[in-house]
Amino acid sequence: MFTNNMRSITGTLLTSIGLFSFLLGCSEPPQPSSETSGEPKPQSVSVLARDNETLRLYVFNCGEIRVGSVENFGIGNDETSVRNLIVPCYVIEHPQGTMLWDGGVPSASAQLSGWSPEVQGMSLRLEQTLAEQLASMRFDLNTFDYVAFSHIHWDHVGVANEVKNATWLVQEADYNAAFPQPGEALGPAVQAELFAQLKDSKTQKLNGDHDVFGDGRVRIISAPGHTPGHQVLYLDLAEYGPLILSGDLYHFRISRAQRRVPEFNVNKEQTLAAMDKVEALVTETGAQFWIEHDLALFETLKTAPNFYQ
Repeated sequence: MFTNNMRSITGTLLTSIGLFSFLLGCSEPPQPSSETSGEPKPQSVSVLARDNETLRLYVFNCGEIRVGSVENFGIGNDETSVRNLIVPCYVIEHPQGTMLWDGGVPSASAQLSGWSPEVQGMSLRLEQTLAEQLASMRFDLNTFDYVAFSHIHWDHVGVANEVKNATWLVQEADYNAAFPQPGEALGPAVQAELFAQLKDSKTQKLNGDHDVFGDGRVRIISAPGHTPGHQVLYLDLAEYGPLILSGDLYHFRISRAQRRVPEFNVNKEQTLAAMDKVEALVTETGAQFWIEHDLALFETLKTAPNFYQ
């Protein structure tokens, strides 16, 4: 996500708040201490026991980003007043296992009090780490069966090094971009330190769409262009209905309405083709579509420990 020099910007930003040593693995992240109108009343994980059929989706706040300009997103600054973006994480609970989708901003950002110092027009904040949010539930970063990121940008892989035992589901193109050959450069907005430990993790490289549990209810949809192996997630929830989590296919509502392509995407033609593919899936299935960075949308959602099913 964000500009072509975002790797240097985020490096400077994290250094400025005293977090760079953590990101290099020199210290540990903070450890956890011991509604949409008209929808049914949220059910709490502490109240409703897991059964053998239910698919559930839990939504978490994994950070916020504030930008001074949206021009790098292919949008004029006078075309939208939106400058704050949410950075969510999602836990999918399936009868056959659990999966973490997207990992938010770096956990060490929670050491800040409020917003980080602004660096080249961008700042971030994280009020509570994902590990802390999971502590009151029956999930743990070390017990997920699968982890999948929509892509490898720094604001989607913040907990990657903390997920120890899951199988990483990644498009081979993004894997190769994450771990380039000697002499090859990292892409924009890629902070290799944030996911370095994934190289030694259990990994399933994908080359296209993938049915995670084999029953069609949790499907990774290949949608390259933002990064070489960008992907979105399709869920078929029994009560809420079909749902697509966008990754960074779009960042703003105007991006979707007018097919705007950020200048920092690696391939414009692939991005437009991915938009066509995903929008066709929306039409085919009647799926709801959540733009992951849409703060206004996020504020209407049920968040964990409540869930969608």
